Amino acid sequence: MPLVSEERPAFDWCTTLLADGGAGRNARLRSRSWLTIGRWSGNVDIAARVADKLVDNAVRHARPFADGRVPLRLIVTADARELLVEVDDAYPEFPGFEKAANQSGRATGTPTGLWWVAHYRGRLGWGVVRDDDGVIVGKTVQAVLPVG
Repeated sequence: MPLVSEERPAFDWCTTLLADGGAGRNARLRSRSWLTIGRWSGNVDIAARVADKLVDNAVRHARPFADGRVPLRLIVTADARELLVEVDDAYPEFPGFEKAANQSGRATGTPTGLWWVAHYRGRLGWGVVRDDDGVIVGKTVQAVLPVG
């Protein structure tokens, strides 16, 4: 995953969403509200769409944690003011990551899922999530969106 500055973020918000058919829409609505409250200077609608897609992908292609929920974090870096949209799930693999992360951003057919990250000039990364004992329990997928 892209590295985050050691500096305290300018904005940091997190929640967990019920992993159901409305999770993506819920992520979009909540992200739009919280990024507006946090006064992120980037395009809030774009960020909300990316949050929607990351959460929806976690629900459709991975699996929720034992509580049936998917964590969502929005972090605005102190230095570059970039937005990190992070979603965790309980599936520790990401088959096809290279293809998903290296899309051109130009539509060839119907745009779906992680294509939106490339379309909005974002960067995609992922890493495993470990519990307190160091056991791998899932993954974090992260999209980094520029301010402008």
